[in-house]
Parts: sequence; structure tokens; C-alpha cells
Amino acid sequence: MEQRLKSIYRDKVVPALQEEFAYKNMMEVPRLQKIVLSQGIGAAVADKKLVDYAVEEMTIITGQRAVSTRSKKDISNFKLRKGMPIGARVTLRGERMYEFFDRLLTASLPRIRDFRGVKEGFDGRGNFTFGITEQIIFPEIDIDKVNRIAGMDITFVTSAKTDKECKSLITSFGFPFKK
Repeated sequence: MEQRLKSIYRDKVVPALQEEFAYKNMMEVPRLQKIVLSQGIGAAVADKKLVDYAVEEMTIITGQRAVSTRSKKDISNFKLRKGMPIGARVTLRGERMYEFFDRLLTASLPRIRDFRGVKEGFDGRGNFTFGITEQIIFPEIDIDKVNRIAGMDITFVTSAKTDKECKSLITSFGFPFKK
């Protein structure tokens, strides 16, 4: 079964972007390469179990095993040692990426209270990042089993060269930006 967003990309997005940016070849059209979810847990310095909970929740949300991230250096002010687990992340590609993106658009973002769109967060190289303040917007998370509300960053890595191309690509999937 082919993903809904993948067929939308092939049938509608590619021709629209080809016309908008005057690409001669359809292989020039920017595409979504991967989606990275990451979560930094500052309180993990005191309680190591928080990282395990975060990894477990991200695995449930994405359907792919998340990994814990470790600190790269010592920072004495934060009582941080090199190699301590301080976050979680997961990288989605291919079918899982499109499936997650579809669930994000149709089920998760509409569950945010007073949602009026996402602020633009482009990096100048054709990638887009935005933050979510609560992981409970995902329907896969059981609110009763959540031990603490945590936010996360979601990054869309595209093959676009500019922010304008990236925004056109993501908007053509139906992503809601603030007006």
C-alpha cells in the first residue's frame, strides 16, 4: 500500500513545483529526505530514567526505535559529565517518514489548543524545524501513563536549495504555517 502523501507528492507537488520554479527536469524538484525528532531532557542529569521514558515515548510515537543522545563534553555549571545520556532522537526515512508526516498533519497538529499554524523556522539551507511543547498531542501517547510533559523538535530535511523552495514543498503537502 502506497502512502497517501507519497502519491500526493508524485501527482500534485512535483508538477506544481516544477511550474513554480521552472525546473527543466523533474529530478530537480526538492523532495523530503528525512524527518528527525529530537528531545533534550535537562532534568536527566539528576534522573537517568527520564531518558528511558523519552526513548520509549518517541518509539511509540514514530513506530521506530529511538536512541538516547549523550553529552559531548563536561559542563560543571550543569553538573554534566561527558557521555551522560541527556536526550532522545529518532530519524525517519522512506515509508515511515511519510506515514508519520501524514499522522502529524491529520491527527496531531489539530489537537493543539488554540492552534493557528506553525511559525516559520527555516535554516537557510532548505530545512525546516519547529517545536512542539507537549508530547501528548500525539494520539499514540496514553495521557494516564505520561510521567512528565515534555516538548520536542521536529526537523524536516529536504533537498531544497533555498528556504523559499522548502516552504513551497512543505506547504504543498498541506502543512499549516501562520499567516
